[in-house]
Amino acid sequence: MADRILVVDDEAEIADLIEVYLQNENYTVFKFYSAQEALACIRTTELDLALLDIMLPDIDGFCLCQKIRERHTYPIIMLTAKDGETDKINGLALGADDYVTKPFRPLELVARVKSQLRRYKRYNPAHSPGEGKGVLLHSDLELDVEAHRCMAGGREVTLTPTEFSILRILLENRGKVVGAEELFHRIWQDEYYSKANNTITAHIRHLREKLGDTLDKPKYIRTIWGVGYKIETQ
Repeated sequence: MADRILVVDDEAEIADLIEVYLQNENYTVFKFYSAQEALACIRTTELDLALLDIMLPDIDGFCLCQKIRERHTYPIIMLTAKDGETDKINGLALGADDYVTKPFRPLELVARVKSQLRRYKRYNPAHSPGEGKGVLLHSDLELDVEAHRCMAGGREVTLTPTEFSILRILLENRGKVVGAEELFHRIWQDEYYSKANNTITAHIRHLREKLGDTLDKPKYIRTIWGVGYKIETQ
């Protein structure tokens, strides 16, 4: 079955262009020019990924991202006409997995979509049964790779594919410091990293919030300033 991708952008030319490129890759596209129309699709359709413009005429993309994250963990890529860090951080903090700034190269966007879908399928047992078996443990933190399930302090924590990937990498490298650049390349597997890129920082912050962790007194994830992130061995 073809992967099903939601595209929401009020600029018809951009939405139509994205649709053409995605359909050329044999994806099934659900295209909308407003958030209200998209909400009905989100409620009734099983999707694999969402591409959301931030500036929409009725409900902004941030709110739409929140609505999706209330019930779903599939990847979300935000499209923004602004190159400001605030928009990017807001989207990532609300549960988005990646962002692309307009104007963008269509083939770059398709590459980002493919990268997100690969990770989603890898860590989602409904898409890849029998792969990635194993449970990673640290203190009262439990990451079930096969079931794509996270438990912290006896409660289940819902993670996005990106958050799950970061936590898995850190747990698999317990006792070692993993740099932000290494995390970025292992997750996105592309060349778009720069030292000014704070995508990983935003995801780490959101992951800490979900786990009930703190920067000052970390229970799980330690920041090694100027180097990267680390989960201690027990």
